[in-house]
Formats: sequence, structure tokens, C-alpha cells
Amino acid sequence: MYFKRVPRAFPMLLTGAGKTTLLNYILTEQHSKRVAVILNEFGEGSALEKSLAVSHGGELYEEWLELRNGCLCCSVKDNGLRAIENLMQKKGKFDYILLETTGLADPGAVASMFWIDAELGSDIYLDGIITIVDSKYGLKHLTEEKPDGLINEATRQVALADIILINKTDLVPEEDVKKLRTTIRSINGLGQILETQRSRVHLSNVLDLHAFDSLSGISLQKKLQHVPGTQPHLDQSIVTITFEVPGNAKEEQLNIFIQNLLWEKNVRNKDSHCMEVIRLKGLVSIKDKSQQVIVQGVHELYDLEETPVSWKDDTERTNRLVLIGRNLDKDILKQLFIATVTETEKRWTTHFKEDQVCT
Repeated sequence: MYFKRVPRAFPMLLTGAGKTTLLNYILTEQHSKRVAVILNEFGEGSALEKSLAVSHGGELYEEWLELRNGCLCCSVKDNGLRAIENLMQKKGKFDYILLETTGLADPGAVASMFWIDAELGSDIYLDGIITIVDSKYGLKHLTEEKPDGLINEATRQVALADIILINKTDLVPEEDVKKLRTTIRSINGLGQILETQRSRVHLSNVLDLHAFDSLSGISLQKKLQHVPGTQPHLDQSIVTITFEVPGNAKEEQLNIFIQNLLWEKNVRNKDSHCMEVIRLKGLVSIKDKSQQVIVQGVHELYDLEETPVSWKDDTERTNRLVLIGRNLDKDILKQLFIATVTETEKRWTTHFKEDQVCT
């Protein structure tokens, strides 16, 4: 995950396998980017630990190692919030902050924390989530079944990512990479997939994503036109669904629609299974607003924000939504959204009831 300070610096959240190689590249190569990297863990014998021995134990928040290529490096043993707060005192020394999460961390929980933190909000903003998937073992990790109906950690990380790096593509047959790519796309139909070797990627491809602000509405319009329909993948746990509905929505009714999905969790599919939305993104038309409005949600947190793009007078206003999650039913969700737009309350009662909250 990475962040950016207004008007230039942001945090990037980094999850998945193969993070060490990418971090080594960022911290040692000459790339003209001033990046502050916050490391939450050092793997045993990792190249980072050997070459950048920042910490030998204990909680470090103030001790930063300034590297010759202009980057900063720090090791912490918490979620990085305090480290970022202290890092903000070093203004002028960095443009981006990259926060590495632990291997099993839920990036949604971390993203939500930085998204709503008032103190950080005035100086930096959450810009994107990047997940690295190993070409050889990625399919195995993504299809691993978990007990008690839990969501696979690797699948959750892919579902929340704005950029997915398929790494080590040179070590497996092209057909295996293709299968992995298809599985990733079935989970996350909105994120950008990049194939890499040794985690080498031009930083311009993974920075300045604007994935969580109103500027993303400009690029989102094009992306929504190419999001694939729901495709089955092996474990059937998480899928991407998308739909379009013409017309305007009342903002109050739109909030009710989103809150029933994310907060009340009382929307069920045809099999009476609870729909669990992990990430929500879309462009909507709010009644009496001339600007397109971007809606974004991560777990239980969501936001509506006007974009710089105005609706054209000669075109029909259309709402486009993408939802990533478990047990999602496109037809039911579209029906509920239509009920929001047309205010036909009768349709709402079909698939959720206040006394049948999902747990």
C-alpha cells in the first residue's frame, strides 16, 4: 500500500509473496523516485536484513536509514501508523511512502485505517494497494480451502488490489501464467495485472494511481467499460460482478443501498447466503448534481465524492457499479439498485429483512 503527501507524497500498501525482491529494487536502484519504505517485518536471511540492517530488535519509529538513491528505510513492529506520523516531520525528503504489510495481513483493514485517519488526511492520501502473486505457487494459494467458511487470505489480498504483479513469470510455462491470470481476473475484474520477472517493474506503473480519490473517476469510466462479466474460478469464494442502471439516484436512498450491503449485511442471494462485499467501486448519477460521483467502499467503509467530470446534457446518465466479494448475485444487486433509483420500495423486501442480519 502506498500513500502520497499533498500535493506529491503518498502511501502504497504492499502485500503478497515476493515483496522482498521488489523492496530491494526500490531501495537500491537509481530510479529518481524518493520513496520512504516502512518495513513491518524482516524475513530471516533476507537481502534487506543483510544490506539494510536497520533494526536488531525493539520497536523503532524514529530511526530512519537514508540511502544514497534518495530513499528512506525504517523497520517497525506495528501497523505503521505512528511511523508515518513521525515520517511526516521529514517533509521534503520523500515523495512516496510504501508500507509493507505482513504476509497474512488484511489490506482492507489497513487501508480503512489510513483512509479515515483525520490527522494524516490533511497531508497525505491513500493512493493504492499492490499485491504480488508468485507464478509457481499463486494458483495453489488462491484456491486453498479454509475451514469454517473463512476467505482465503491470498484471495482477499488479490480482491482488494489496484495493481496485481504476477512475479517470476520466467520460471513457469506460459500456460500456467495464463491460468493464473484468468483466476486473478475472475476474482478481481477491476485491478490492473502486470507480469514481472524478479519483481522488476517501472515505478511509474505502480505509483500515482489515485485509486482512492476523485481523480480516479476519470480513468474509472474507461475501466468500467471493459470489466469482464462474472466468471467462475476454482474455489468460487470471491468474484467480481458489474452492472449498469440508467437514471438518477437520490443520495439518501443510495446510502441506504450501500449501508445494507456494507453495514447491515442483510442482503442475501437466491440460496439465502449472505452477500459479503469486500470492495465496491463505481460512478453514479446523483439527482440535482451536475458532476459524476464516484462511490468507493472497502469492507464497512465507503465514500461518495464528486469527480471533475460533468454529465453531458445530450447523453443519458448511467450508473455503473463494480462489486468484489463472496456470494454475490448480479441480478439481485441490480434489482435492489433499480429500486433505489426508481424508489419502488416493494422490491427491496424480496432479498433482505431487518430481522435476518447476516453474521
